[in-house]
Amino acid sequence: MIELTDEMRSRLRTALADGCPVMAASVDPDGQPKITFYGSAHVHSRDQLAVWVRNPESGVLSRLAANPRMAFLYRHPQDRVRWQFYGRGRVVDDPAVRTAVYDAIPDIEKAMDPDARGKAVLVDVDRVTGRDLDMSRDG
Repeated sequence: MIELTDEMRSRLRTALADGCPVMAASVDPDGQPKITFYGSAHVHSRDQLAVWVRNPESGVLSRLAANPRMAFLYRHPQDRVRWQFYGRGRVVDDPAVRTAVYDAIPDIEKAMDPDARGKAVLVDVDRVTGRDLDMSRDG
């Protein structure tokens, strides 16, 4: 069972300010991974991550439509903390969820999309690994 921790929530919330932005991978139509940084990545619920995709024409959105698999890497080298999150992402158009995701991102990310024209992506986390950690949706 996935139960993202308070430490994960706290660290991801401050990852960008701490100089440890979260890296994310999605899969293109040819099956190749595409890696990018997300300063907006955060814990949305006990078993979900969320990101705000500022550009509504971003390639990640079309990649998710074809293949929802995503992976995220958080690494804080000074504290020797590393987590990898694996799951399935999807664009969410529900206004309340969009607002909640946007409101949870860092101010610097909001400043790059002040009119909230981007898209909210929720990721249902299936597995988390890290130093002395391996949890999965299957138990």
